[in-house]
Amino acid sequence: MTQSISRKSAQRGFTIIETMIAIAIMSIGILTLLASFATAVGATQNAQQNLIARQKALEATESIYTARNTQQVTFSQIANVANGGIFSNGPVALLCAGPDGLVNTTDDVNCPASGPCAAGPECVVLPGPDGILGTGDDVAMSLANFTRQIQISNVLNPDGSLNQTLKQIVVTISYSTGTSTVPRTYTVNALISSFR
Repeated sequence: MTQSISRKSAQRGFTIIETMIAIAIMSIGILTLLASFATAVGATQNAQQNLIARQKALEATESIYTARNTQQVTFSQIANVANGGIFSNGPVALLCAGPDGLVNTTDDVNCPASGPCAAGPECVVLPGPDGILGTGDDVAMSLANFTRQIQISNVLNPDGSLNQTLKQIVVTISYSTGTSTVPRTYTVNALISSFR
């Protein structure tokens, strides 16, 4: 009789409470894993938009340097409209450059409809499901949620006098994401001189 009692206790299973605790621990682990996955997907989306913002800021800065180097514009024209220059005041939509070839000037126009892009603000063409750019399934990403601001200011000499041959350019790209109401920004600071 003693042997049969010990055999029964050796085959004892999990209690319902032990099972519920194990399920709760596993559920917390799975939820943590899903939250990490959602964060990674969001970070990937933000990385793409950050890259676009960076590229658009650098393009605007380079176009100003090119216009100065080719003498397309004079050094005095490299200023905001409020200061007698040609660059718009405040943030504006990412429109295509007008006849002068410079963005954020008063002659900017809606971009023409070409390929998968519709007329309006600039767009970026991304590879479609096949992962190859330049095929029929490419996807257009509108940059309507992006704005660009070019601020041009004078630079002071160490003695406090105005430097006549140097200006500071600050290009700020702002964009909103679907996950946040606070816009994100990317800023490029540069100095430009009157000398080529």
